[in-house]
Amino acid sequence: MLELAILGFLRDQPLHGYDLRTRVAALMGHVRPVADGTLYPAIKRMAAAGWLLRNHEPGLVAAPRRMLYLTVEGRQELERRLREPGELDISDENRWFTLLAFLRHLDEPKEQAAVLRRRLAFLEEPTSFFYEDGRPMAAEEFADPFRQGLLTIAHATSEAELAWLRATIDSLEPLEPPGPHPERP
Repeated sequence: MLELAILGFLRDQPLHGYDLRTRVAALMGHVRPVADGTLYPAIKRMAAAGWLLRNHEPGLVAAPRRMLYLTVEGRQELERRLREPGELDISDENRWFTLLAFLRHLDEPKEQAAVLRRRLAFLEEPTSFFYEDGRPMAAEEFADPFRQGLLTIAHATSEAELAWLRATIDSLEPLEPPGPHPERP
């Protein structure tokens, strides 16, 4: 997900390392802190793969800084990752949010909708954090107020996301009238 975030932010605009680190940390840092020892080796690997360029440019008031630019190959890699996310990218909430942050970079609404439909299908499957005899348990089945809270919050979040997914998919794939359109005179 770190590489996806780097590609996505650089697709938005060229950045220097500190700005990139700040943006990645704001998006992902609450889940996994973004250390220089993680970010800069990833940047080096991605530059070696041809996905980004590093250029030294004069700083505004200080020493020169290294600006990062997305290459054509980097843009293609970003689009591939957005178009073909792995199952974990769809099912893991934190990975999903990172993917969702950059999904606008797929130019085709049908491709965006296809990714959203995968998340929708995942969320429509009955699930719980707790099971009894292979059956997902609901919040009201617990006397424990903390488990009730966990399940109540998770259910409300899922319902909100389901509503958003359905509405967004509908907006990306409007219904077309059936049959051919007659020519106008």
